[in-house]
Amino acid sequence: MDVPTWVWIATAVVTIAIFTFDLAVVGRRPHEPSMKECATYLSIYVGLAVIFGLGVWYTSGGTYALEFYSGWLVEYSLSIDNLFIFIIIMAKFAVPRELQQYALMIGIVMALVMRAIFIAVGAAAISNFSWIFYLFGLFLVYTAFKLAKEGSEDEDDEFEENKLVAFIERRFPATSEWHGKALFTHDAGKRMITPMFIVIITLGTTDLLFALDSIPAIFGITKEPYLVLTANIFALMGLRQLYFLIGGLLQRLIYLSYGLAFLLAFIGVKLFFHALHENELPFINGGEHLDYAWLEIPIWLSLVVILATLVITAVLSLWASSRMTAKEQDAATGPRRDWEDD
Repeated sequence: MDVPTWVWIATAVVTIAIFTFDLAVVGRRPHEPSMKECATYLSIYVGLAVIFGLGVWYTSGGTYALEFYSGWLVEYSLSIDNLFIFIIIMAKFAVPRELQQYALMIGIVMALVMRAIFIAVGAAAISNFSWIFYLFGLFLVYTAFKLAKEGSEDEDDEFEENKLVAFIERRFPATSEWHGKALFTHDAGKRMITPMFIVIITLGTTDLLFALDSIPAIFGITKEPYLVLTANIFALMGLRQLYFLIGGLLQRLIYLSYGLAFLLAFIGVKLFFHALHENELPFINGGEHLDYAWLEIPIWLSLVVILATLVITAVLSLWASSRMTAKEQDAATGPRRDWEDD
């Protein structure tokens, strides 16, 4: 896929413009969005992603378009799982409901910048070292096993701060009082960071940790850095609205971990097969490629597996949770938060 420089620049400019406009609107009037507002914005972002995929189809062919759609769906499905942690972070720091949207917006912008750097590093690695696919594949299979194992155990509702956030809290003077969306305040002439600053850093860095799973996964779908980046952009665009829109529905997705574990394992195996197909390691098949047709899983089959997994996971989860009591659902996915009851 030959992407001209001007397309990269145009994509960056449009992305910055959209996020800047969104941030300006939210920052000017911090509020808890209504379901109508969330549904409207989310519909727009999903529609833009669909149109973008059609544009890729028209300019570069159906294969690349299917790669984009598949990567976008994988990123979106993994983002839904991440929302559980975002809810816990909001509860831990007692973020006022009218400020949660602003905190999420800043955190998502930070995450997008860091993911772009991560994608650039990953793209450089796979273009120079074909054996990196072995590592990506094994890592995803390991992550899938770990995720499935966690899904079979009781959910731990505690959030453990990452080291960066803990370091900031130890080294910089902070106030426990909220000052709207301000990141800094002054107390007795001393400059202090606010809880909003800590929450934003926590959201941004936590999402970067999630990228350790999602970026290798999408490289298992497409090797095109442009499609990897745009799939991440569109997934993050609707994440804030998704956080407020689905609300208590998250608790009913009791088999989400198993569905995502299967997807990660499938993509991990796909990556491993691809590594064998392009093998250059001397201790595997004498450093020669393994030219077996079944080693390359076609993109249309990947898209079918992704869609089928998400649909089956959602249907089974909703069916099973409808037959559970509230206490049983709490045991499966963790207790409800106050804002989910509205």
